[in-house]
Amino acid sequence: MSNPNLIAKSSGSLREAFGKAITKIAKTNKKIVILDADLAGGTGCHHFLKKYPKRFFQCGIAEQNMISVSAGMSSLGLTPFATTFAVFALRAFEQARLSISYSNLNVKIVASHGGLDTGPDGASAQCIEDLACFRSLPNFIVISPCDSNEMFQAVKTISKYRGPVYMRTGRSNVENITKANKKFVIGKGLLLQRGKKVCIVSTGMQTSVAFNSVKNLKNKKIYPTLIHMSSIKPIDKNLLVKEAKKHKVIITFEDHNILGGLGSAVSEVLSEKEPTKIIRMGIKDEIGRSGETKDLLKKYNIDQKALMNQVIKVYK
Repeated sequence: MSNPNLIAKSSGSLREAFGKAITKIAKTNKKIVILDADLAGGTGCHHFLKKYPKRFFQCGIAEQNMISVSAGMSSLGLTPFATTFAVFALRAFEQARLSISYSNLNVKIVASHGGLDTGPDGASAQCIEDLACFRSLPNFIVISPCDSNEMFQAVKTISKYRGPVYMRTGRSNVENITKANKKFVIGKGLLLQRGKKVCIVSTGMQTSVAFNSVKNLKNKKIYPTLIHMSSIKPIDKNLLVKEAKKHKVIITFEDHNILGGLGSAVSEVLSEKEPTKIIRMGIKDEIGRSGETKDLLKKYNIDQKALMNQVIKVYK
């Protein structure tokens, strides 16, 4: 089976990739500023702080204020990137709604440590509902890149896009799956592996897990299709409908609550346009636990083995 966009090489974390990307892009885009909630070392923004200290604004542990300040800066013609951990971004959801969404302002909220990818910090730090929350806000674009290559291209695209964006990064290291020069297009999915019978639709860091699952399934002569859906809102409706017509089952795969995230977004499209059997793999409306990411993915049945078993079960 063909794999038009796979390269699979080792990479770093998405948060570090974001920090390096925004620092490089800010060299030519002088309107970019960073607002931080006392987490520059954990979001990758320390790169930007070192290079452009006068364009870096430390807001402290006051996320509501940070988002409101970002809105004000945007109204003056700047392009603010407000950065924090995903769970803390939700503290400022009201400000995102009233100060950014309401006026359709050009603010980018970039959040690391989404889903279970927080390590031993536990349930209080695991944001498994961020994509659902920001997807519900009018005017917001919601994206979740899968690797360092795509992160750079995504930052490049959203820095030019005028309007509110919520973007997930991540804590753990991931391998590069996409090509370095692949342009990021808002609202478009990426076909990574052409297969048959079963189509996996994944997002964010889970695409790396899905990629390795697909690779190992080849040894069992099982060839599912794999789509990386980094753009959750707007979602690639045409691609979903096209693939639903070719496959008997769609499996959505995400490190997020199955309510409101990728699984819901895919279901909303296909229930109206091409009714198809959909299996949503994600966190099944539960609170997280403390543990290393790989152990938590196993516990909540969204690791490589769980995905392989699910594909095998429905493939025949």
